[in-house]
Amino acid sequence: MKHALVGRIGNCMSEGEGSPPVVIVRPETTISGGTAVQEKMIAAARAFADILKPTFGPRGLDKMLYKTDGTTAVTNDGAKIVAELMVKHPAAKAFVSLAESQENACGDGVTRSLLFCGELLGEADRLIRTGLHPLTIVDGYLASLEILENEISNCSISINSEDSIIIESIANTALRGKSADQNIALFSSLASEATTQISRLVDGQILADSEDISMYLQGSGGLHDSCVIPGIIVRRRVLLDRLEGKREKVRIAVISGDLSPRSLARDAEIEVENPEQLTDFIEEQERGRKSLVDSLLKLRVQAIVVGGEVDRDILHHLVDEGIFVAGEFDESELRNLALSTDSTIASSIHHLDDSDIGYAIEINCMRKSSTDRVEDEITILGGEHSKVATIVVGGVEGTSGEEVIRGLYDAIRSTTLVVNSGEVVPGGGSVYATLSMIIRKSSEQRSDRARLAMDAFSRALEVVPATLIENAGADVLDTILSLRASTNGKDPWGINESGKVEIITPSIIHPTQTILNGIIGATEAVCSLLRIDQVISARGD
Repeated sequence: MKHALVGRIGNCMSEGEGSPPVVIVRPETTISGGTAVQEKMIAAARAFADILKPTFGPRGLDKMLYKTDGTTAVTNDGAKIVAELMVKHPAAKAFVSLAESQENACGDGVTRSLLFCGELLGEADRLIRTGLHPLTIVDGYLASLEILENEISNCSISINSEDSIIIESIANTALRGKSADQNIALFSSLASEATTQISRLVDGQILADSEDISMYLQGSGGLHDSCVIPGIIVRRRVLLDRLEGKREKVRIAVISGDLSPRSLARDAEIEVENPEQLTDFIEEQERGRKSLVDSLLKLRVQAIVVGGEVDRDILHHLVDEGIFVAGEFDESELRNLALSTDSTIASSIHHLDDSDIGYAIEINCMRKSSTDRVEDEITILGGEHSKVATIVVGGVEGTSGEEVIRGLYDAIRSTTLVVNSGEVVPGGGSVYATLSMIIRKSSEQRSDRARLAMDAFSRALEVVPATLIENAGADVLDTILSLRASTNGKDPWGINESGKVEIITPSIIHPTQTILNGIIGATEAVCSLLRIDQVISARGD
């Protein structure tokens, strides 16, 4: 095909016999089109599906990832698996982008969206082989998506975003099948407690931001020692031994810059003619430092945390006055500290006033033996009115601890989504079965070929309950047929943990936004791939 294209262009541009053809691509360039393009996309989709299917649901298994640097990771998190794969095929990279989009938007539901995306492509492949045009399939898929977006609200349940039992159920569903499943009751409760802690009233609406919840792996004890604290905990070197210990009911200042005297805006040279002048110069610098300390004492500051470095002389002056000092906090830590203690971040100590001062109910410093990294812990608690929370995960560091934290992040993103939206859908594949039934009935009103694509879309939705059935070890075909017969659009019929059809309990629920965002992202990714008719590779592969 390439040679024919070059030959035709050469004949058009040549002025006479024997003139060389005009070459527009490199000789090693390959151009594939038609069914070859579709087959490669389907192969990429099936490769992802084969990897992710066994990890899905409460009966899903883990994958061990052996990295190029020799380290290993054990996980069943779809986002983690996709991120670690070294994907080269351009069509397969669309799945990586889909996974990143779903992870950034909702934190959960990556595996569901990729399974649905792969099934949509598989259904499209069968339709193309029967002679259906790709754009006709796109029309049918987009028509189905429009129906789904309008109908999913009818499948949703409005909840009280302040109901801790509902929030805990959301976290429980998100954690099911992950490493945190072994202590799922504890971690669901912690996720609910942390979400309630950071929820606040804004313009008459309860809102929660997942960025206000941090995770901290304690490195000691067991998972049962995990807890939620209304504040922050960081690893930083305690600057002096005298700072170690606990302080209670502390007025605290937060500064983004250095804790040091004003520096000269320009370089200057000072000529010293005798020792007395040098002494006067040193004493003047000392008076400047003492003035800064006095200004803090006038503000009745009992603790000060800065983002930059701390001048050693000022440090000793402040500690002598009983003031706690910590430095080199990063921007996010300063933000969380300010939200926890209701303080305002000042740009420098020279711009600090009484309105910027916050309040901490407790500051606790613990020094640990020196290793190749910082082991000292600084805990600052803002009290029950803290706008941030930290989930302290007990247990030693390593693969298991990282997986628990990753599962908790998914749970937190789900709980905060529900607080903000106030809508949930039943789990166990129930919502997918209901939406599949609705689209199947809607397709009967179409008389064009797009109806075939709508039927394919409805079948693709059933990949979620089908995968739950398969991973539970039940018969997929018989159970899916039973689910179709049971689904009535009123009761939440779905798949239980044993792979059987039953009405799903109200405790197994997902945020509506997570399900909808995954379906929209998968449909858009498939439609963009179906519009491709040629793949031109300059590498020749």
